[in-house]
Amino acid sequence: MVFNFFKKQLIDVIEWSDEAPGVLSYRYPMQDREIQNGAQLTVRQTQIALFVNEGVVADLFGPGMHTLATRNLPVLTNLQNWDKAFQSPFKSDLIFFTTNEQIDQKWGTASPITVRDKDFGVVRIRAFGTFSYRLKNPKVFFQKLSANQEVFTAGDLEGQLKSTILTSLATYFGKSQISFLDMAAHQESFSQTLKTQLMDDFSNYGLSLESFFVQSVSLPEEVQAQIDKIGGMKITGNMKDYTQFQTAESLTKGGTGAGTSAGIELAAALAMGQNMAKSFQGSESGGGSGADANEGILKTINQLHDLKTKGVISDAEFETKKAELLKQIK
Repeated sequence: MVFNFFKKQLIDVIEWSDEAPGVLSYRYPMQDREIQNGAQLTVRQTQIALFVNEGVVADLFGPGMHTLATRNLPVLTNLQNWDKAFQSPFKSDLIFFTTNEQIDQKWGTASPITVRDKDFGVVRIRAFGTFSYRLKNPKVFFQKLSANQEVFTAGDLEGQLKSTILTSLATYFGKSQISFLDMAAHQESFSQTLKTQLMDDFSNYGLSLESFFVQSVSLPEEVQAQIDKIGGMKITGNMKDYTQFQTAESLTKGGTGAGTSAGIELAAALAMGQNMAKSFQGSESGGGSGADANEGILKTINQLHDLKTKGVISDAEFETKKAELLKQIK
């Protein structure tokens, strides 16, 4: 009984076999147990093992099978003042770390970031994306993040990394003076720029930032509505050129019959559209009136008369369309 109890206190084989997704570090259970000198330490391909003596980082082991003895525990041997003949069991904290890439980590602006845009003035921008990282320096990671935890997960680190990203993002927006439209149109280069800026921040925690993607950059709905309105005004301003092009296109087809009739309808509709656009622009500036609309109708009739004179449409077709237009005069 005494022998069995004593044997339970000695560890001959050490490994982290049940590595779970999202776990970044795992403290091997050492309570009431000691490591047998000459014990076998197995470190898997995606792991690193770190010995810690009374809070002081000691020896580090990469992937492979290691026999634990004073000769391959130089730092720990020095900390314990062991001589080369030391053969007794020893006790020290052993922490396993995973080097697996932590993929598909989400980041985003919980609240909009206020920036000064060169095109739209002061605006509030939202941004969202993903990133991935892996543990690169377990000593730094242990000292700054996981020293007091038995198990440390990606979830434990999530808030800190998001804060780091958003701080860098706000700083970048504040200094860049890049237009929102340029950012939205060049998300790949935007992503690479931010990744470069964030790499040192991640390195400070012993991490390597493997990828960083900006998936969307957006403005508040009310600001986007104003941008859409500006775009609509620009389209209205170009309506004259568009109308002239379509009218010319229909006239080049020539001929009579159904095709010509369609051309008449198109010419009349586009001419009316042009005049309505002018009326709209006038109303936006406060100068529109019913007289403008009537003038537009008369101009349309004159245009149709020119088509009749050139033989593009018949007298009957002209009279029919003229009667329809005259009914619209107020």
